[in-house]
Amino acid sequence: MSDIETITVSDEGFACVNQVGDFEFTVDATDEEGPNPNASLVATYASCFLPAFRVGGQQRGHDDLGKIQIDASADLNDDDDLAAISFVVHVAADLDDETFDEIVERAEDICHVHAALRDGLRADVDVYGDAF
Repeated sequence: MSDIETITVSDEGFACVNQVGDFEFTVDATDEEGPNPNASLVATYASCFLPAFRVGGQQRGHDDLGKIQIDASADLNDDDDLAAISFVVHVAADLDDETFDEIVERAEDICHVHAALRDGLRADVDVYGDAF
């Protein structure tokens, strides 16, 4: 059994309903019924990086960073593939640049999405017709 299992369904069109445990959300390639897959990936990355940043702060002796906000942006290439992702991190705590650099470095080591964004990670795909 896998550590993570999800179900993604599309009855028609380009919107997909995703079931992840008890949670359900829509991703839509056309941005009509939900965010598109690239936007969803960028948001997921930021949603993983933010708590990793908080843990990185704790590991550096800064237990109370207060409110943290990540303004994420991404550039697409001519094929609409992600070419670059940028995070601007706003933190309530007033720390020096060197400390923030240390926290960012630690967050990059902790963030599971950061680790997953590598060339070798691809889905193994099996297809079964006449399934419904």
